Amino acid sequence: MPVIAVLPDGTYATVVMDATIRGARREKILAAARAGHDLAAQPDATGKNGLPVARLARVIEYDVPDRTGNGSGELIVLLSTITDPADARADELAAAYHQRWEEETATDQLKTHLRGPGWVLRSRLPDLVHQEIWAYLIVHHAISALIAKASTAADLDPDRISFAKALRLIRRTATGTADIPPSGLG
Repeated sequence: MPVIAVLPDGTYATVVMDATIRGARREKILAAARAGHDLAAQPDATGKNGLPVARLARVIEYDVPDRTGNGSGELIVLLSTITDPADARADELAAAYHQRWEEETATDQLKTHLRGPGWVLRSRLPDLVHQEIWAYLIVHHAISALIAKASTAADLDPDRISFAKALRLIRRTATGTADIPPSGLG
């Protein structure tokens, strides 16, 4: 990605554009960005449909150290449309990006591992669909709580314990039904 300007916090501005833009048109867009012009007002940065084909972005690069300690960390490159470091610091954006992936992981755990691929909710009535969704969420919470308890006992980061493996272990060892009364009911 072309460096348009290095920003005070060490991040840099770039232009993200349609891959079909090449040659002189590409250079005009980059020159306009380097000169500080609004790309939305540049005819070369607009497609035939009037929508932008080039956009200013901010690049945040940071290292994630490896978990095993063998020195093979990973470089993460994050693109953001928040181009002013005063609006969001690089470390804040990196933390938000990490949290986004935590949410993606939880969604994957529910949709792929717990529910199973291709499996749809069986309930047909709205109240039963609601109940079935809550059941999946409660089971997910229970498994996550078990993982947290096991990781604390083993002095491990909970992210080091595989949800899918924990689920398989629980499915193999669960032999009957559990009696878990709803709280507040006597």
